[in-house]
Amino acid sequence: MPSGKHRGPEFLRFIKPIVETLKELGSSGNASEVTDQVIERLRISEAEQKETTSNGQSRVRNQIAWARFYLAKSGLLDSSKYGVWALTQAGRSAKLDPESVRQLFDDVQKQFVRKKADTAVPTIANDSADRESPEPEPDNYRVRLLEVLRSLPAAGFERICQRLLRESGFQQVVVTGKSGDGGIDGHGVLEINPLVTLKVLFQCKRYADNHPVSSNQIRDFRGAMQARGDKGLVLTTRTFTSDAKKEATRDGVPPIELVDGEKLVALFAKVELGLRPVQTFEMIDSFFDEFRSTDQLTNTKP
Repeated sequence: MPSGKHRGPEFLRFIKPIVETLKELGSSGNASEVTDQVIERLRISEAEQKETTSNGQSRVRNQIAWARFYLAKSGLLDSSKYGVWALTQAGRSAKLDPESVRQLFDDVQKQFVRKKADTAVPTIANDSADRESPEPEPDNYRVRLLEVLRSLPAAGFERICQRLLRESGFQQVVVTGKSGDGGIDGHGVLEINPLVTLKVLFQCKRYADNHPVSSNQIRDFRGAMQARGDKGLVLTTRTFTSDAKKEATRDGVPPIELVDGEKLVALFAKVELGLRPVQTFEMIDSFFDEFRSTDQLTNTKP
């Protein structure tokens, strides 16, 4: 749906597709799953998916994040927890035409205007320049870990992926480090059960900028795999285009497993590689309200 119909920021074109996609998924969905399906629904080209903002973020995914943010602020989506987006009751019954989408935007803007001047969330003008994604990050270690991984030299990222695969149950993991090897950075053996093992070829793509892995890169990797292994695995600190995901699971060819930045962090956390679990507590201030009331304290019998 062209953004001009909404007479507002370009990200408003994603408001209705997000809600429609969530309805089709049963009112909730994983953040990456919803994003991919919205991109598919609007038939956004792979070329547009590669475009980045001045901050280095994927422009399309950044706009989808802004749309989700406004939907949450308007009460149509629950705040994202553990990467899950969920429609509220109001969201499930919402009928979003261009005029109501524009009204949603205006209502959320008014919320920001009423906030203090030092609010961390800025208002967005109608001509909306690119801004950093508003997507909340509940666990700061995720951001920090990805920053560290993206700052590693290519060889360093290959070595840490080797360690991650070993910690995840792979055996005989070798980093080849060869140039002109069709993009194959290494191989390992994964034991499915005592009788079955798979030789897995892997590729490591560490990008400092927000450069998604394209379908051509997946296709080239598969070509390099021919007759050399049973399974392919691509690990990246960024994302994969929707076409790349389709290519990875295309019928009639060996499937390739994809690990994007989000899943990469989850794997590091699962095996506690470079991460130390820390327990903490958050105060539930409302719990103490009944003990603050003089009336309730007076009426309480011993």
